Amino acid sequence: MSEDKFIEAGILDVDIDKKMRSSYLDYSMSVIVARALPDVRDGLKPVHRRILYGMQGLGLSPGGSYRKSARLVGDVMGKYHPHGDSSIYEATVRLAQSFNTRYTLVDGQGNFGNIDGDDAAAMRYTEVKMTRLAEEMLRDINKDTVDFKPNFDENEKEPVILPSRFPNLLVNGSSGIAVGMATNMAPHNMNEAIDGIIAYIDNDEINIDELNEIIKGPDFPTGAQIMGTDGIKKAYKTGRGKLTVRAIAEIENVTKQKQQIIVTELPYQVNKSNLIIKIAELAKNKVIEGISNITDSSNRNGIKIIIDLKRDANANVVLNKLYRNTQMQITFGIINLALVNEKPEILNLKDLIRHYVDHQVEVVTRRTKFDLDKAEKRAHIVEGLFIALDNIDRIIQIVRSSKDDDEVKKKFKKEFDLTDLQSQAILDMRIRRLTGLEREKLDAEYKKLIKDIKRFREILENNDVLMNLIKEELTEIKEKYGDLRRTIISPSATDIEMRDIIKKEDVVITLTQFGYIKRMSEGTYKPQKRGGRGISSGNMREDDFVKELFVTSTHDIILFFTTLGNVFRLNAYEIPKDSRASRGTALVNLLQLQSDEKVTSIIPVEKYDPDMNFVMVTEKGLIKRTSAKEYKNIRKSGIISINLNDGDRLIGVHLTHDKQEVMLVTRNGMSIRFNEEQVRKSGRNTMGVKSIELDDDDVVVSSAIVKDDEYLLVVSECGYGKLTEISKYRPQNRAGKGVLTYKVTQKTGKVAAASVVDKQDDVMIIADSGIIIRILTDDISLQGRNTSGVKLMNLKDSKVVSVAKYIGD
Repeated sequence: MSEDKFIEAGILDVDIDKKMRSSYLDYSMSVIVARALPDVRDGLKPVHRRILYGMQGLGLSPGGSYRKSARLVGDVMGKYHPHGDSSIYEATVRLAQSFNTRYTLVDGQGNFGNIDGDDAAAMRYTEVKMTRLAEEMLRDINKDTVDFKPNFDENEKEPVILPSRFPNLLVNGSSGIAVGMATNMAPHNMNEAIDGIIAYIDNDEINIDELNEIIKGPDFPTGAQIMGTDGIKKAYKTGRGKLTVRAIAEIENVTKQKQQIIVTELPYQVNKSNLIIKIAELAKNKVIEGISNITDSSNRNGIKIIIDLKRDANANVVLNKLYRNTQMQITFGIINLALVNEKPEILNLKDLIRHYVDHQVEVVTRRTKFDLDKAEKRAHIVEGLFIALDNIDRIIQIVRSSKDDDEVKKKFKKEFDLTDLQSQAILDMRIRRLTGLEREKLDAEYKKLIKDIKRFREILENNDVLMNLIKEELTEIKEKYGDLRRTIISPSATDIEMRDIIKKEDVVITLTQFGYIKRMSEGTYKPQKRGGRGISSGNMREDDFVKELFVTSTHDIILFFTTLGNVFRLNAYEIPKDSRASRGTALVNLLQLQSDEKVTSIIPVEKYDPDMNFVMVTEKGLIKRTSAKEYKNIRKSGIISINLNDGDRLIGVHLTHDKQEVMLVTRNGMSIRFNEEQVRKSGRNTMGVKSIELDDDDVVVSSAIVKDDEYLLVVSECGYGKLTEISKYRPQNRAGKGVLTYKVTQKTGKVAAASVVDKQDDVMIIADSGIIIRILTDDISLQGRNTSGVKLMNLKDSKVVSVAKYIGD
């Protein structure tokens, strides 16, 4: 058959390959644009946008009553979304589920499913209305803020986009699978997202790292914790990244020999019921050993999965295996794919914010133009009413003498120069109302209109005013709907800047003689009066005792100097947090210590400063001064801080600047004070020089950096102590015999420890039984050098071993 005959018969000759390609492209673009991907401006897919607009049309406001979900689904399907009722209802349900949507937009009544994966009840049983936050998505939609388009049958109008007065795409995220592409955008905290947007408005040159300081990372509805920041940073910079998300689990002691793992938060979109079944299977098949029972004690107040462990089980080992083998740890892949001008684009954090701000600029500009036009029209009408009031008798006469409205308008125009709009407003009013109008009310209305018109014009003409208005409205939403972050961002071995995202707070850190360390809240110990019994510092074995206690910040670096002359480093937040009654964590699990090595000095460093010096003192009276830059790179296995003679120990280390004065106190009550510059600087791998001439039975027990306006607190083994002004100790030359600082008697026992304090300081006195007492320094007696002091602590079968200054208040 010829080509002409093909055409005559209504048959077209086409290339099947080209036709399939073009048809599939049309189909895929339809899925991408009309179904699967959110718009970058309001963060909604068409079905969600239509659901919210349909709810507004049905009057399902937050203050109103609930309506059957089936009524909403039918209305949306019949007017806007001809894709089947199940897809509309499923989308509605998801908007109402607090474990799926960070800030819910639908308020559901009835069974809307749960985190165990149970489906919602049928739409004929459930009821819905909008949440108050959902109203912010639609606010000002009737003020020409967005474009409208015909619906599928061109019998209705639907919005192309919603005004979205808060950054919905950032705070609620989105997920969807299109053709050849997918999106998986994480939810964020409302407060952080709005703060980030305001920071961008204030400085559109802000970089992504600076935005990341404000928007810390995703904030999932179910909480949990994100491990590390590398994935967050990559996602914010490139639009793609992988996050490791872990459940929140704590190990609790049921008895001395039995423990439980309590799981209280799960990673986003993890099915709790399936997780419990998986754990039970792994325990039964002995993939994870040590689990004796699993109980789901979750209720409406939150998740609580109790995993009972066998007596011989290591809780930390079991917990790590659970993370490794179950969905207690998942990988959340971020793909920031959204529609920009109806085209799919991968967006970084700044792109997402920029497009949202551009949308808000358009929304507020269009709203302001609408309000300005309305105000100008009303002002124009009020001006006409003023003329009518001033000439009321003539106005009524013209109306009565005219045949129709057109004739009235012509006469009004000729005699009073009134426009058609003004004339029609006068004609539309009843004669009684026109004659009864109060001039004062019109004056007040007109003044307000002029003021509003001026403000609207200022917004349209001044970009700074426009941006400030957007910031003000965003701040109002933040104050009204913002909440605390739910998802914790925890440290990862690869994160070198984790302290930037750890909450900065004061903490108490203690270390026992047998090497147990713990971190506690700063308010654990309360001040007590002199002579009190004190409180226990922990549930320790009988022969263990606290030998180091200090207050520091979670952001500080902690340096550990040991008796063998080595130094190790940890971040304060890496020290496990524990209660006052607990023993703590063995330091050997955190530091690579030798079997006979103990930590003797701990120095918190707020900021590493290579211009400072470390002054080190040994038990046998050697002293060494070394530049801090020598300790710049401290390995996990530690580095040498000082070389020691056989039988000697490192007993004190101080961070100093040049020209500070050092003071040493010995067990027999002697002391010496001299300038640190008498100790020449030496390298890291050196021994030091003599600091004081010691008797054969004497050793150095304490060392400190001192100033004249401070006080020396000396405490004996039997709990006696006193304060003496530092000014009472004249500076001497290094390596001398020193002067008497404490009168040792049989009643007092020898000197246990000494510390330099101010009158405003609190001090902790620690006994070898583990008892600690906190005393206000001002309550301690001020005495001379050659005295024994007064009773500070009541002791029975124990001795004072340490004194620490408390600087947390």
